[in-house]
Amino acid sequence: MSYRYDPELEPLLAFLPDGGATDFSDPLVSREGFKSLVEAMNAELDLQGLTIEDTSIPGPAENQTLPLRIYRPEDLEGSVPALLHIHGGGFVIGDLETEKGICVSLCRKLGIVVVSVDYRLAPETPYPGGLEDCYSALSWMHDNVSDLNIDPERIGLFGQSAGGGLAAATALLNRDRNGPGICFQYLGIPELDDRLETPSMLQFTDTPMWNRPNAEYSWDFYLGENYRRGAETVPYLAAPARAEDLSGLPPAYISTMEFDPLRDEGVQYALKLMQAGVPTELHSYPGTFHGSSMFAHAEISQREAAETLAVLSRGLGLKQTATTETT
Repeated sequence: MSYRYDPELEPLLAFLPDGGATDFSDPLVSREGFKSLVEAMNAELDLQGLTIEDTSIPGPAENQTLPLRIYRPEDLEGSVPALLHIHGGGFVIGDLETEKGICVSLCRKLGIVVVSVDYRLAPETPYPGGLEDCYSALSWMHDNVSDLNIDPERIGLFGQSAGGGLAAATALLNRDRNGPGICFQYLGIPELDDRLETPSMLQFTDTPMWNRPNAEYSWDFYLGENYRRGAETVPYLAAPARAEDLSGLPPAYISTMEFDPLRDEGVQYALKLMQAGVPTELHSYPGTFHGSSMFAHAEISQREAAETLAVLSRGLGLKQTATTETT
């Protein structure tokens, strides 16, 4: 099928491995291929002005260690807002290196603390392992606000793709457990619905970076042997699009891309949040595809990056509004 991509983005597809046709059928192979792409993207990152610390905390499982990476401005004084960063990767791939550039940019340009969590991946650890890891990281942040120089009233969630789905699920789980405060949830191109029945999911079977076949593998791996993709028994904490009650959640921002199978579930989740009385902003970017923002010099990507900084600035209660790119 042909797609009318943004004129600046279409020629760049040739620079993606296999033209962007990522194959999720074999997690180990997918991880190796993705690792090479990430290494190339991180090779020239400017880390000046930041303090980056790798640490680990007790995880929710017995004898589990949960790796975290903490990004802080070197000139940090007093308490500042913070984000729990949850990387993407279809629940199957990714680690603390995956979105390092985004974490560096958010920390530097917003002057905030960013804590990135290396949650356990499927299929080795299906739901709810990764979600419980994210919740443990959030709780740890609140328990250590003084040491981290974090304002406990201004801690938000940030996730993209599967990370956006996990961020949405973390907000739901935190509400259900009467957990610590979350002031904002940023859900970028979120993966939210295992039923795979939206028009965009049915239509976009060969789009770059993400497509329906990959979504099928992703959900099968994430749900594991305990749940069957599309079955009524799948819990809403696994697939937040299934949640019937979205009241009491923090304000949200959701982005979607025009030629992304995940587009419609993001739009529908935003509408459900609004209908539940949750302050929500939704932006769909024309001519784009899943992950197209990695081509940061394209005008549409720069618009998205500027808006990301602007909405986070508002959501975290910052006075300034940054307008430069996030990657």
